[in-house]
Amino acid sequence: MIIWREGVVAERGTSWTGVQELTVTIDNAHVRALAYSGLVGDPQVGDRVLVTTAALERGLGTGGYGFVVALPERLPADPQPAPGHLVKARYTPLQTLVLGVDEQESEHHDLLREADDLAGLPVVVADLHSALPAIVAGIRTVRPDARVVYVMTDGGALPVWFSRAVAGLREAGWLAASVTVGQAFGGDVEAVSLHSGLLAARLVLAADVVVVTQGPGNLGTGTRWGFSGVAAGDAVNAIATLGGRPVASLRVSEADPRERHRGVSHHSLTAYGRVALAAADVVVPALEGEIGELVRTQARALGDRHTLVSVAVDGLQDALRASPVRLSTMGRDLDADVTPFLAAAAAGVHAANLA
Repeated sequence: MIIWREGVVAERGTSWTGVQELTVTIDNAHVRALAYSGLVGDPQVGDRVLVTTAALERGLGTGGYGFVVALPERLPADPQPAPGHLVKARYTPLQTLVLGVDEQESEHHDLLREADDLAGLPVVVADLHSALPAIVAGIRTVRPDARVVYVMTDGGALPVWFSRAVAGLREAGWLAASVTVGQAFGGDVEAVSLHSGLLAARLVLAADVVVVTQGPGNLGTGTRWGFSGVAAGDAVNAIATLGGRPVASLRVSEADPRERHRGVSHHSLTAYGRVALAAADVVVPALEGEIGELVRTQARALGDRHTLVSVAVDGLQDALRASPVRLSTMGRDLDADVTPFLAAAAAGVHAANLA
């Protein structure tokens, strides 16, 4: 279902890499909207715009935005001829053509043609995109000079541009580069598959540590298998297949009101316990009190297949508070629920110690 609206740009707001925030007047009401400049151009005040609002009107997790689909009276100019024949967001009205790092027109094609080995590269896997800045913060407590590369899968947002976290981490120098794989697009490097994206992170971008998560916008249905984070288990398999060192970051919460996400989320237990067939280092944060005991007890269910690694969290709150981007997960910040961020940062610490 698509809900179409026509409006006029009333105000230009904040912008970040690839994105312009707008206030659009629709039916005498003001609506926040986003325009991806690489897809639709650069709307100015007074421009007539076509906007889709279905997720906004249903109150779904788009951050409260409509999305600009077109500037019908001021279409962007045709791009200059360029190499690249990978189509992403395929067979949708906004499918986009990109140059894949692994395709024949790429200068890196020969390098990746027979590439098959990550050579022990540590790769942290997490369910939620919100874990990314916390993982990087943990890495930097051990290796502040590490080249950290983010590989974004296509379980959530497809344009990496939607992520303010990625833009802010890049601007602060905390991330060296991003790779978008599958149907996701907009990274510094584009790749067809997670496997080729991981190889590009090592061979093209010279990563010391890689982080793999879906983009913003986790999808879940409250069922055992109906959540997009199930792909975290597939990521563990891909890393191991290529000779990398998978590091599994647990999704942990002390404040989530839903029982299935208390302590270690069932998302982590399912993805790592049922989907991941290869062994990973599962990082268990050494939390104190009842939540710490609960997490340790739940994590033992993963010990038959994986290696459980206890990592101290002393000092990690300071590292998290130094993040150049806002930390928030499921609507809760660091003060509302520190445990998910400590768990993610602990995974980053372990990965950095392997690098």
